[in-house]
Amino acid sequence: MTEKIQQVMRDVPAFRWTALLLLALAMFCSYIFMDILSPIKDLMQSERGWDSTAFGTMQGSETFLNVFVFFLIFAGIILDKMGVRFTALLSGVVMLIGAFIKWYAVSNSFVGSSMEMWFTNHLNYVPGFQELGIAPFYEGMPASAKVAAIGFMLFGCGVEMAGITVSRGIVKWFKGREMALAMGSEMALARLGVATCMIFSPFFAKLGGVVDVSRSVAFGVVLLMIAFIMFIVYFFMDKKLDAQTGEAEEKDDPFKIADIGKILSSGGFWLVALLCVLYYSAIFPFQKYAVNMLQCNLTFTAPEAGSFWAGNTVTLIQYGIMLIVAISAFAFNFSDKKLVKYCLLFLSVIGLLLFCYMGYMRQSAETIFAVFPLLAVGITPILGKVVDHKGKAATMLIFGSLLLIACHLTFAFILPLFKDSAIGGVIVAYTTILVLGASFSLVPASLWPSVPKLVDQKVIGSAYALIFWIQNIGLWLFPLLIGKVLDKTNPGVTDPIAFDYTVPLIMLACLGVAAFILGIVLKAWDKKKGFGLELPNVKE
Repeated sequence: MTEKIQQVMRDVPAFRWTALLLLALAMFCSYIFMDILSPIKDLMQSERGWDSTAFGTMQGSETFLNVFVFFLIFAGIILDKMGVRFTALLSGVVMLIGAFIKWYAVSNSFVGSSMEMWFTNHLNYVPGFQELGIAPFYEGMPASAKVAAIGFMLFGCGVEMAGITVSRGIVKWFKGREMALAMGSEMALARLGVATCMIFSPFFAKLGGVVDVSRSVAFGVVLLMIAFIMFIVYFFMDKKLDAQTGEAEEKDDPFKIADIGKILSSGGFWLVALLCVLYYSAIFPFQKYAVNMLQCNLTFTAPEAGSFWAGNTVTLIQYGIMLIVAISAFAFNFSDKKLVKYCLLFLSVIGLLLFCYMGYMRQSAETIFAVFPLLAVGITPILGKVVDHKGKAATMLIFGSLLLIACHLTFAFILPLFKDSAIGGVIVAYTTILVLGASFSLVPASLWPSVPKLVDQKVIGSAYALIFWIQNIGLWLFPLLIGKVLDKTNPGVTDPIAFDYTVPLIMLACLGVAAFILGIVLKAWDKKKGFGLELPNVKE
């Protein structure tokens, strides 16, 4: 009887892919909020007085509690003991609380309030953390940036908790099946949030010709409410699965410190964790500065006021084209009929070219960087299928590292050469951004599905939590470092689109070099220890 029910809930593709869609949509919304201020860094400086150090400190605060209060470790324990459903709902609530605080911090209501005065005069010195050089606030930091940082810290706790919960949920529904494809597809959809953020954050901030940065954050808050609804729907679906299969959501065994000890004693685990932090540190912090980097390295001429390219309608049209590109590129991977397959490929390519043309005509850096996830959407399922059916996960990580290095060095040294070339610079930018996004798709397709091969199923939630915690160290450090390096290497620069990004980009390229070396070591370690990282996930 149990086997028959399992056929209904787990082995039937419609059920497991619906569960995946719910989780992916929730992460899509959270990814939008994660970078909601990234495309309007220049506006945060002109409207709220945030220099690069303040901006970087606030952006890095997202992971502060996860790293220094070990919240992610506790989140992993909660996940292992309370299960996917409870942890998903808890993460949604925490994200919303943090988002509301951040929205208030950048709203006009905060300006001139007693709270602004209090934060201006307080939290300028944090005992202990200040001496270690890791304080989330500093003397002279704008009050709005301090409060936004507090809200972003809470959001960061929720979003990282959601991240490990979604990973665990995918393992639960897809273990022994198309797990790499599922994880890659989830991240491909979630990363469309980056493009959505790049297109709509400036759109709402400048809506009606009056700049108000809080409108962008409010847009993100509404989407997080939708994410919470997705988690609620998943809650009931997952509960039904457990009720039908007789599986228990909670674990009966008490948590033991020895569980974490077993994970940390694995050399393979450490190699994967370090690869993860290097990859993500070279991408996520870069996303927070990418639009401003393009503004500084390309020359834009604003479209004529009142023209089609300067209006709001073009934003909606371009976003619609983006969705067509994403859907057709993704569906291309699942079509068995050659005619349909090539029609979808043709549609996605034509749509991508049109999307890029519109970004160029709009003459805005944010619409150019919005292309970042589009190639990844198309190739991530391909990579997932390769890992599921052919293996070669470690090899893919090595290749991804090389692409990472090439892209950051191109941004550092080649893109500035085209500053005076309106078309040439945009072509270089588009090409590099697409390749960078494609390289990043190698992580979910090959790295995350490798974790279950390295640790016991019982503590996989804790294993993901530890990896995310290590990753969060980089996600806290590098936004802060980039901001400080920008201010140090650009003394006296007050124009928000006149910074020289060469040194920060070289720093990010060095992370790629380290990831490349670790990838080679991981491949050799796998060959020696037989973890099976180069073997397929699906046993045929």
